[in-house]
Amino acid sequence: MVRKYFGTDGIRGKANNGTLTADLALRVGMAAGLMFMRGEHRHRVLIGKDTRLSGYMIEQAMTAGFLSVGLDVFLVGPMPTPAVAMLTRSMRCDLGVMISASHNPYDDNGIKLFGPDGYKLSDEVELEIEALLEADLHKRLAKSADLGRATRIEGVQARYVEFAKRTLLRNLELNGLRIVVDTANGAAYKVAGDALWELGAEVIRIGDEPNGFNINRDCGSTEPDALSAKVREMRADIGIALDGDADRVTIVDEKGHIVDGDQLMAVIADSFHHDGRLTKPGIVATVMSNLGLERYLGGLGLTLERTAVGDRYVLECMREHGYNVGGEQSGHIILADHATTGDGLLAALQLLDVVVRSGKRVSEICHKFEPLPQVLKNVRYASGKPLENALVLAAIQDAKQRLGNDGRLVIRPSGTEPVIRVMAEGDDRDLIEAVVDDVIDAVAKVAVAA
Repeated sequence: MVRKYFGTDGIRGKANNGTLTADLALRVGMAAGLMFMRGEHRHRVLIGKDTRLSGYMIEQAMTAGFLSVGLDVFLVGPMPTPAVAMLTRSMRCDLGVMISASHNPYDDNGIKLFGPDGYKLSDEVELEIEALLEADLHKRLAKSADLGRATRIEGVQARYVEFAKRTLLRNLELNGLRIVVDTANGAAYKVAGDALWELGAEVIRIGDEPNGFNINRDCGSTEPDALSAKVREMRADIGIALDGDADRVTIVDEKGHIVDGDQLMAVIADSFHHDGRLTKPGIVATVMSNLGLERYLGGLGLTLERTAVGDRYVLECMREHGYNVGGEQSGHIILADHATTGDGLLAALQLLDVVVRSGKRVSEICHKFEPLPQVLKNVRYASGKPLENALVLAAIQDAKQRLGNDGRLVIRPSGTEPVIRVMAEGDDRDLIEAVVDDVIDAVAKVAVAA
């Protein structure tokens, strides 16, 4: 069955005047609610959101949908995606909902669904929900006496802050550390700074004044320039930038230099390996992670298991093979001992644990390896399947032979637009530039023909 609504990370689109309307949100609430009406107990769903203006509309529409089929609704307001996953389990809910478009601009929004175990739904369950969306849901409405009730839950922010703190050793304190935290005017605008302050740090907050329109605008993990400038201005020890729903993180060292997810995974893997906390001798990352990370881990006797791009695929591999650390170069870091999804704050806390225990500067700690030159280019195509064309297949095979064992070539179609992404990395920058250009040229010729 072809997906109509769900993408690689839930449902996402322009809010109200695009694909994500109040009507769709209402029907998703009804369909997902019916899917999780299992057993005779009173059923519950927990709904969190980020700070987008459209969040109010979608929250109310989904609430109406859930209530209409007989589920009780717990409303927790702006909360990070990982907090919603955690609270869904903690509060014994049948379903969790996060209303967010992550790092996208304010006029986008999205719906992420979590099962009672706090994990995102499988492809199979999402397809079942899609089938229900096309059905006549009005025949499945609850009787008047069986309608659900909506309750706004207070104090959940403090619960998440306490949960985050407990992922560290109880005696660990951040006294003496000056930390700039940029919460992207998003879901973590209160909890991230509060957690760091309660651990003893001097906290300078930016990107913490959401107004419904400024989420991710010139701030957050995808726009870290403001954080870098603030770290240098305040002579801070570290900068921490989260994205709109706080499931990813970008670190800035005391010099204002940006640290990506690969370096952060190297730090956490090394720390966990040293302490005997890795459940398997390795970690999981995507095909986009730098070859330098793989070589560094190999030097520690650890492996790097690679997956397709997307944190859901990283998590699937982790669960299937028993890894407890995984993530993406973009800063989605999953620590399976504590969370069921990426959590930017928890990843940052693990780095701070290393900083405190080692007494070293962040710039020393976060330069575990020298990244290999990496080139990524995109080419659009009109239609068809360019990657199945004989000319393109020949160019790809030639590129792999030229790289040999000293580099990697990754070619993948975008999941959201007609774009082919071509990435190569290796020790010789001139070679990888040439390899990427040759493959791009081959795809472009086919694209023009298409």
